[in-house]
Amino acid sequence: MTAPESARDAYDRYAAVYDECNAQNDYEMWLGEVLLPVLEEHGLQKGWALDVGCGTGRAFDPLLARGWEVVGCDVSSGMLAEAARKFGSRIRLLHVDARSLPPISPAAGVPDTEAFHLILLLNDVVNYVLEDGDLEKVFAGVRSNLSRDGGLVAFDANTLGLFRDHFALDDEEGMGDRGWDWQGLSAPGTPGSVFEARLSGRGVETHIHRQRHWTSEQVTEALAACGLERLALLGQREEGGRVLLSESLDEERDEKAIYVAAHAGHSG
Repeated sequence: MTAPESARDAYDRYAAVYDECNAQNDYEMWLGEVLLPVLEEHGLQKGWALDVGCGTGRAFDPLLARGWEVVGCDVSSGMLAEAARKFGSRIRLLHVDARSLPPISPAAGVPDTEAFHLILLLNDVVNYVLEDGDLEKVFAGVRSNLSRDGGLVAFDANTLGLFRDHFALDDEEGMGDRGWDWQGLSAPGTPGSVFEARLSGRGVETHIHRQRHWTSEQVTEALAACGLERLALLGQREEGGRVLLSESLDEERDEKAIYVAAHAGHSG
């Protein structure tokens, strides 16, 4: 199974129960109350947002509630069908692989290049691109759609600590009481490793999730190769039901790395 087929297949099988399975993930808190204020500190201007790997649209409500216009895209037709069912014509949805992101026109009358003031790749999107050179493909598409007038891109990447906790051989994530089984399949890995876990249970056809750990050096170099500049690298972890950000990343303490980037030479 090739890399894009892996992600597409996994989420097509997962789509029907995805929202229920992830109901504890509070996007209003994560995106609305934590991440967007950080982006505003970097000069974020409200306008059009492009959500790459949008899934079922978990990020849409926090954006819409704050006055954003939103376009979403995803490699999984199953996830897009769930997003369409929930949001109807309020959101334009596109079936697109993040590694081949074309210039996208937000709406009629809006230029189809460099139109988005915010581009998001949330909840492991970059971890599902597995091959050397994949990050550059993703970021090249992002750059072609990012406004030069203060546009920002924000994305997360899972840390080595998270992979060792949640993808480790025989690890079970404690979903059994809700009818699902997440089973880690990987031995302890090194930076840059590919990790696997199997999801099965109520309402979902058993399938494998494959993700790659990307080091901060690899991510930063890929951004620069595509004409993007890293503005911030934060560590994220959860304590007491709250999302906490640290100004420096610790791959063992933190669960996610949070990146903020812009066109090289950004002056916002």
